[in-house]
Amino acid sequence: ATQYSCMLLSYMLEHKMGKEKVVTKLKQLESSMSSGRKLFRLGNMVHAFLATKRASHLPDLVPRFCLTFSNLNRTLYFICDTVLWVRSVGLCSDINKKKWRHRATRCYYYSLVLNLVEDLFELCWRMEQTVRTEKAQEDLPPSSQRVQNLLSLLTGGLQPFLLLLCLTLRKHPPLLLDTVKNLCDLSSPLDRLGIYKTNPGVIGLCGLISSIVGILTVASPRLRLKP
Repeated sequence: ATQYSCMLLSYMLEHKMGKEKVVTKLKQLESSMSSGRKLFRLGNMVHAFLATKRASHLPDLVPRFCLTFSNLNRTLYFICDTVLWVRSVGLCSDINKKKWRHRATRCYYYSLVLNLVEDLFELCWRMEQTVRTEKAQEDLPPSSQRVQNLLSLLTGGLQPFLLLLCLTLRKHPPLLLDTVKNLCDLSSPLDRLGIYKTNPGVIGLCGLISSIVGILTVASPRLRLKP
């Protein structure tokens, strides 16, 4: 959170007169925090690898596929990031920094995309359950097909669909927080890969929101989305 706060503040103050020293200090602090985070990459790498093994045993096909390959790409990302850290501390100066950074960003991007696919699958399933509940309360026979349920909402117009979406997310805060976090995390790799260019202010704001969500899920484990 501190790293992205510094990024956001430095972007906001960068073009203001008389703030050059403050901006420089903020960027130095941001760089220090980024380097400090890399020290924990080994533990994160092991955690991602174990998560890959757990996800491969999930009963449902879509969550099993998405979470297995998401965690696998996350493991590869931490490996690439560790290689970059080795170069940054001078242990091996022959490492191509640009190439390994691109590999790390690409693995991180794939991991987030797969996480969002899993969030979408979970959201569709939760929306179906909400529709079934509403129909049951009205003593109407529930449909057996998820596609039919969702299409019936779409044919009713955008407003009923958005109402159902908001109702579903309100009933399932872990799904909402996980989706918000993944969307926010996506801003950085999109910018680095040139898919959607933005600025440090947007990346800093998204990173700050993602960090706050991460802190909330650690402080309250019930807010963490479980497969």
